[in-house]
Amino acid sequence: MASSPTDRPEPQYFDSFDGKRIAWYEMGEGKPLVLIHGYFSDAFTNWIRYGHAAVIAARGFRVIMPDLRAHGSSAKPHDAASYPPDVLMRDAFALVEHLALSNYDLAGYSLGGRTVMRMLANGATPRRAVLSGMGYQGIIDTHGRGRYFRNVLTNLGSFERGTTEWMTEAFLKTTKGDPQALLRILDTFVDTPPATIAGIATPTLVLTGVEDHDNGSGAELAMALPNGSFREIPGNHMNAVMKPELGTEIANFLAA
Repeated sequence: MASSPTDRPEPQYFDSFDGKRIAWYEMGEGKPLVLIHGYFSDAFTNWIRYGHAAVIAARGFRVIMPDLRAHGSSAKPHDAASYPPDVLMRDAFALVEHLALSNYDLAGYSLGGRTVMRMLANGATPRRAVLSGMGYQGIIDTHGRGRYFRNVLTNLGSFERGTTEWMTEAFLKTTKGDPQALLRILDTFVDTPPATIAGIATPTLVLTGVEDHDNGSGAELAMALPNGSFREIPGNHMNAVMKPELGTEIANFLAA
């Protein structure tokens, strides 16, 4: 049992659509929010450690935070069959079904934001959605960013200290990531066409660090959404998750 809102709580588990065990954490009571972390990360690192989940929960939300497949306390299989296209989206839908959620919100950071987009593109109808740490290019051309991570995961230990690749590898070490399982995740990415984005009616906030250009333009993504809005917070792609503004902006948008 966590003794403070930033301690690591005990996970809960369910079996996803294919029987793989997926972990999730909860904080708070009220309107359900499914909050999805980024690549190489986990629910604790992305949402609990820096207080974002507590800030959102304090605004009257039941914050539900899964560990993505191949991340955190969830299953990390190595076989290709466990990583079909859009598997993260399917896991998220399975969690929604498992918890019998009907009137809920969706939010995610980076890969979590892309997973939210894939849910919206495949019929999810949340009350509101937040795409944080994500831009237009990262939605319509997932393999561009995927090539960067594939290079990191297949060349571990070879990067010069201080480079972006070296820092990405250092983050992998802090979260005790499984390189083989994470490499499989890259095979699951599915692009979302512009026409599909243009058909998503859910009120959606696009939220990025002012120095975050890793996945293209957040402003462009917000403009492509019929009911999109755009906000910037301090930081780049790696450190915006440490800024209190991330949780505050998500909470403000969802509670409005």
